[in-house]
Amino acid sequence: MSLDNKDVERFQSDKSVILSDDEIKSIHFWISQMRQYRFRSIKEKIKKAKNTLKLKYNVIGSGVNRIVYDLNNGYIVKIAISNLGLKSNETEFDIYTHCPQEIKRYLCPMKEFGHGWIIMKKMKAKVPWQIIEITKLVDLQVKFVSYGILPLDLRMANVALSDENEIAVVDYGHFIRGLNSPHFRWFD
Repeated sequence: MSLDNKDVERFQSDKSVILSDDEIKSIHFWISQMRQYRFRSIKEKIKKAKNTLKLKYNVIGSGVNRIVYDLNNGYIVKIAISNLGLKSNETEFDIYTHCPQEIKRYLCPMKEFGHGWIIMKKMKAKVPWQIIEITKLVDLQVKFVSYGILPLDLRMANVALSDENEIAVVDYGHFIRGLNSPHFRWFD
């Protein structure tokens, strides 16, 4: 997927062809409330996020910084549950829209991006734990670094198989692409 200026404008306007206006409003409301829960346990924060968002989709994953819903159309939406989650979404958008094609083929394709959320393709399967796959992961780290991207959190839990049965990174929110990375903007 290649993004043109029209796509970038749509991302910046926080509009979606997949999410409804009400769903985006719900996400924005959650983002405006999430700071209240920053000192709560992850479990409490996730529960509060789900109750506030009230999305009709199933949660298929969550972590310290984001909650992931299956949109039932071949895509997932990652919603921030912390400030670092906001920066992770921003990072995935930044890396996907600015990296060379040679690297983009190893990234889970991004479809849309807005404040507090990012929509990506749903990948079909986790990568099996085999020596050959771990070797491919090391090779992939070298490729990213050779293109100026520091893959800080590249591990088996953050990769899946693409439609072509190649390793693709599904969570690259903690990667760093130069000093302009969202993770270096501490006071945004």
